[in-house]
Amino acid sequence: MAAPILRCISRGQGLGTPGLSGVLPLGLREAHSGAQGLLAMQKARGLFKEFFPERGTKTELPELFDRGTAGSFPQTIYCGFDPTADSLHVGHLLALLGLFHFQRAGHNVIALVGGATARLGDPSGRTKEREALEAERVQSNARALRQGLKALAANHQQLFANGRTWGSFTVLDNSAWYQKQDLVDFLAAVGGHFRMGTLLSRLSVQTRLKSSEGMSLAEFLYQVLQAYDFYYLFQHYRCRVQLGGSDQLGNIMSGYEFIHKLTGEDVFGISVPLITSTTGAKLGKSAGNAVWLNRDKTSPFELYQFFVRQQDDLVERYLKLFTFLPLPEIDHIMQLHVKEPEKRGPQKRLATEVTKLVHGQEGLDSAKRCTQALYHSSIEALEVMSDQELKELFKEASFSELVLDPGTSVLDTCRKANAIPGGPRGYRMITEGGVSINHRQVTNPESVLVVGQHILKNGLSLLKIGKRNFYIIKWLQL
Repeated sequence: MAAPILRCISRGQGLGTPGLSGVLPLGLREAHSGAQGLLAMQKARGLFKEFFPERGTKTELPELFDRGTAGSFPQTIYCGFDPTADSLHVGHLLALLGLFHFQRAGHNVIALVGGATARLGDPSGRTKEREALEAERVQSNARALRQGLKALAANHQQLFANGRTWGSFTVLDNSAWYQKQDLVDFLAAVGGHFRMGTLLSRLSVQTRLKSSEGMSLAEFLYQVLQAYDFYYLFQHYRCRVQLGGSDQLGNIMSGYEFIHKLTGEDVFGISVPLITSTTGAKLGKSAGNAVWLNRDKTSPFELYQFFVRQQDDLVERYLKLFTFLPLPEIDHIMQLHVKEPEKRGPQKRLATEVTKLVHGQEGLDSAKRCTQALYHSSIEALEVMSDQELKELFKEASFSELVLDPGTSVLDTCRKANAIPGGPRGYRMITEGGVSINHRQVTNPESVLVVGQHILKNGLSLLKIGKRNFYIIKWLQL
């Protein structure tokens, strides 16, 4: 019995082909001869880590992408993203970059949100079962992920054109083909094509079975559903390549074996490396070290600084992985870095490219304003910052709205903002140099506030007490 196929499918809206304008800096343009060259190029950059199966198929993976030897062109590639949270994070970026590189080479790519599979929980790379999520929570997260993926694809399209004709970027949700599926019919049609010995042999399964917690049936069946996703996309979109993190190789193998049994056709998997912290932990929600791609969770400034702070021994690799910069340009950047390491040029370029992709030009401008305001004491940057940027930059700061009465002094301001203790102690904190307003130290408690000096053009004052305590004041009725 053939695997069941639902008639109803929710198609994500492709984002089309960008304009053909844009020249890369220094005249060092992207260069790869067709898609076969793309595979070798991304392998050289370190983005594509493993190919499965490497050999023994009727059509080899490089041939699949060569116009002259095999199949239709362009090809379709997909990658899955489970909505276990309401935002993507930096750990997802390499898989997205892989999709974007295929799209830039003229191929069609699919970002598949696991609105159904997220309820089971992927056991890959985990030592214990995920906390179960309610259906409503998964649906809400899935909506947010779909929006986030489309926003990233739009930034890519608008800001990173390379002069080539691109393929489409489509966002789908696998709940479209599972939500009306009958469980018994599905298991009867699909289950017979999977062998228990093979499923049990997967490293992710073996690891969990040997753990004290064991493995639930829901987790065990995850690889079956991921395999079916691959089959469904193969049937409906002629998708022959699945992209995923290196911990997904077992799931990808299950999809290959399932499709090959049912159709006799060959499909392929490509893995991308997992990004880890300095302690070796995988970056993500579960590890508690996620750097989010949603502004409400991680601001553009915080994302920018995450990459600016990368160590010298990592930055060249990250430029190759996280940006579209050609290798000759990266070599040039690193050569300049050897001469002037104190400028941290590669880190700043890395942070610029990633922040622009994630948050667009406005987000990058915001990150740079915040950097100037915080680390370079720039009054000009403070004056043009929005309330949102100030709150993002000084997350722990108290935010107050005050009316500017005639004759309001530095002492009055500090006390109304509850920034200093009452009595002589608070007075002395000012006279002893422990207070600054808009990065300028004030030592006279009786000084009357001056618009343009103590109060910026945007009606804000940044009050700093000691080294780390910030207070943001928004003045009313100016």
